Amino acid sequence: MLKPLVLVPLSLALAACGLQPMYAGGSNAAVAQGLAAVEVPPVPGRSGWLMRNALQERLGAAGDASTRYRLDVRLDESLEALGILNDDTISRERRILRARYQLIDTTTGEIMLDATSGADAGIDVVSSEYATIAAEQTALENLAEEVADRIVTQVSLALREAAQAE
Repeated sequence: MLKPLVLVPLSLALAACGLQPMYAGGSNAAVAQGLAAVEVPPVPGRSGWLMRNALQERLGAAGDASTRYRLDVRLDESLEALGILNDDTISRERRILRARYQLIDTTTGEIMLDATSGADAGIDVVSSEYATIAAEQTALENLAEEVADRIVTQVSLALREAAQAE
């Protein structure tokens, strides 16, 4: 019986902390409309193609809107040897994908967001070269998805701040 009495003050404190749903209003919300208005220019390379597709999937989820923002993305990727055996063969690799991105308001030319994000994944190097290459490619695909999620979160926050300032 004591638990409901404890939960009431806690719920009132949480309500007073200022947390608000970012996508309140669904596809008509300012953030959702802002995300739909972001254009992603082509990014060079296979990792760029993967990143651009992942970003377009996430940004276009709110529907179509006229382009107001441009998201410029530059990628840096690497594959490093982590584990080296006594016979100088590599037993483990780390694939790293880093992105530097800028959200630009195309109507004013203002840079609304200038940030970086990245992720890395470990890969076991096995005796089959095909399996190792497939693992490296899968890791790159997964990293592009993960970094795209992080970028869209930061872009959403920047768009929410801009909408609140207006």
